[in-house]
Amino acid sequence: MNKKVFLTILSLAIIGTMLVPVVVKAQEEKQFSGFGVYIDRGNKKNHYVGSGWMGDYGDVKFSESEKENPHSGTTCIRIVYSAEGKQGANWAGMYWQWPPNNWGEKKGGFDLTGAKKLTFWARGAKGKEQIVEFKMGGLTGTYSDSDSASIGPVELTTEWQQFSIDLTGLDLSYVSGGFCWVTNSMANPEGCTFYLDDIQYE
Repeated sequence: MNKKVFLTILSLAIIGTMLVPVVVKAQEEKQFSGFGVYIDRGNKKNHYVGSGWMGDYGDVKFSESEKENPHSGTTCIRIVYSAEGKQGANWAGMYWQWPPNNWGEKKGGFDLTGAKKLTFWARGAKGKEQIVEFKMGGLTGTYSDSDSASIGPVELTTEWQQFSIDLTGLDLSYVSGGFCWVTNSMANPEGCTFYLDDIQYE
């Protein structure tokens, strides 16, 4: 083997070695392609169910079939909070769970490793609605969520706005509590009506 051929082979080997990490990194980045919590009523990309009522659950009316001005598609979620304090808690909230009605005692959470953020769209019926917290994860029990993150308080407007919960560095290997909102009578003494749409992990 002459020197020229040897150097050519050596150069190709070095270049190939340098490309391997780049290819692996690209493959890792493509592994997570999105995971829906709520996209549209009955959509196959929905993976969680709005079933975890908290606090003054009697103060909450919930519909995932609202057709008036959805952010996209044909439907969105409509939530009415009356702030009456029917259960004496003076606050209310709701989890989207899997399996339904799972507070950490049922096996079935999703592995969302690779997700960088949880995004969703929200608007208020009148504007200035106060949501104390939007959250993912946090369910505890025999099958606890592996991590949690939240944002808030958030003030809504009558226009759709996109919000994002940063998931960087979190352990997302097991998530039963896919999404949650919480508000209270102090933030909304007269109650409030708000809308949610396109809730998904990205």
